[in-house]
Amino acid sequence: MKPFFHFLVFFLCLAFVQTARADIYMYVDKSGVVHFTNVPASDKYKLFIKELPARIRKSYNTAEYDHLIRKAEEQYDVDFFLIKAVIEAESNFDPDAVSKKGAKGLMQIMPGNFQSLAVQDPFDPAQNIMGGVKYLQELLKRYENKLPLVLAAYNAGPEAVDQYREIPPFEETQNYVRKVMRLYKQFKDS
Repeated sequence: MKPFFHFLVFFLCLAFVQTARADIYMYVDKSGVVHFTNVPASDKYKLFIKELPARIRKSYNTAEYDHLIRKAEEQYDVDFFLIKAVIEAESNFDPDAVSKKGAKGLMQIMPGNFQSLAVQDPFDPAQNIMGGVKYLQELLKRYENKLPLVLAAYNAGPEAVDQYREIPPFEETQNYVRKVMRLYKQFKDS
């Protein structure tokens, strides 16, 4: 009866949660205590709830940050629609997004890049967009405006692109490049 009660309480709590942003793992210890976490400490934990894909999560107004994107476009001379496409692919316009690898905010900036991109608060849309667009500008210069390489470097890092001298053979990166290029075309055509 006790484990059933724990499950009931857990599901009632979930009813009041707006959006799950991570996989939830569970295990029942020898005493019958149910443990939940989003960071399993051992293989005793089994997947309980899978994170929702970005397309199912709360949808955000894609025009909400247009004024900030325009400002970054003017300052760094990076195409407005490219910036929007990267934001959509990276965070689905969620300013509070955090990836499994620790990238944060609208443009999913890694903590190791905060200082060089002048980002103190990655969840501040203005700072995040300015930092992300500054990085895009650096990559556009580095890869001579070859957009597929720029996007691959934004996703996998410039070291990977330099090593392979093309889009790295990583499925995630190849899918990312295709996705951003498709979104870029959609934004330009709309």
